[in-house]
Amino acid sequence: MPLARAVGDRSLREHYLISKADFSLEGEKAVVLTFDDGPSKYIGSFLDVLNEEQVHAMFFWQSRLLHHKRPWKRTIAEGHMIGTHTHRHPNLARLNADKQRKEIETSRREVERIIGQPIQHFRPPFGQYNVDTLNIAAAMQLDVVLWDVPSYDWELKKDPDKIISNVVENVENGSIILLHELEQTLYVLPQLIKELKRGGFSFRTL
Repeated sequence: MPLARAVGDRSLREHYLISKADFSLEGEKAVVLTFDDGPSKYIGSFLDVLNEEQVHAMFFWQSRLLHHKRPWKRTIAEGHMIGTHTHRHPNLARLNADKQRKEIETSRREVERIIGQPIQHFRPPFGQYNVDTLNIAAAMQLDVVLWDVPSYDWELKKDPDKIISNVVENVENGSIILLHELEQTLYVLPQLIKELKRGGFSFRTL
């Protein structure tokens, strides 16, 4: 799941594409934790860890996985941000504009219908997008959120401690960290947060 290359019109990328945050005006050394591909059966446990550590994060959810048994109310109440991650998780760069629009519009509509709040952030599956994706996001006034620090957690089920080093050794002020709602990620999350705090980082959302 490599970071997608920048494509399309430069002005679109500059206005709607975010791969790193800027907290310089606040004078704060901070990072953004983001979790993809939920809400999963582990979401409650992720929220427990974040609450224990007093950390806010961003969750990019597939609308097809969001239902009444998932604790979306708690997610919002505890100060986390929810974004859309399409409906069925396709590689948008392989779809024509109409099919891309349907995926993004369906996901946003369904998530907003359930949580009762507007969605402002969108992450394309696999970080893959093209100029059609950016045009659609711009028309919907959605910020396209990528990342600059991939944890590669999806590859590390048998070596979860490597998730921590992948993040800690590459993180900078303003980094957006890519994580997933996976069992191995949950296992190392408390230690990952402690390591980042030890490095002087606080945690923000966009």
